[in-house]
Amino acid sequence: MDRLLSLHHAIFAPVERLGDHLIPLLARLVFAATLLRYYWNSAGTKVWDRKGEEGLFDFFTLESGTYAQMFPKAFEAAGYNPAKLGFGYDIVAYAGTYAEWLLPLLIILGLFTRLAALGMIGFVVVQTFVDVTGHGAALGRLFDTGYGLIDERVLWIFGLGILVIRGAGAVSLDRVLGLNPAPRALAA
Repeated sequence: MDRLLSLHHAIFAPVERLGDHLIPLLARLVFAATLLRYYWNSAGTKVWDRKGEEGLFDFFTLESGTYAQMFPKAFEAAGYNPAKLGFGYDIVAYAGTYAEWLLPLLIILGLFTRLAALGMIGFVVVQTFVDVTGHGAALGRLFDTGYGLIDERVLWIFGLGILVIRGAGAVSLDRVLGLNPAPRALAA
């Protein structure tokens, strides 16, 4: 049994050490491959005119559809007039829109990754709440045979959770700035 355990350790200890460096990097790459474009496109729909008439300051002007996406019931109650929603809605709309660009960018760069991933987790939770309560999306259930919104969002949060726990990894600005030190060596 000791020989088997020694063989197991000899094979998998290097794999585990390599994983300490690769897992955060792979989590960031998976985020880039699966969610980066999703969030950036979503933010783009909130600031760029659908007629293709993009101006210099469009980045600072929200389309009225932003309010329909983020506050569907309140926007309907306001007669689809953003001016009737109030300043608080504007602040949330701007913050949410720019978070859809900034937080993914920070994750990709590996800069303040833990904080950005934590922000994205909060964003996903709020987004899911709005999808269910405002847009009537079916949440679904975990541990059933179907695939629903909850299954998708739990996977997203899992990947982001890895970044909160492990940081950005070796290839990151966090490592350069000392915010994500190298993993400790495993005890022999």
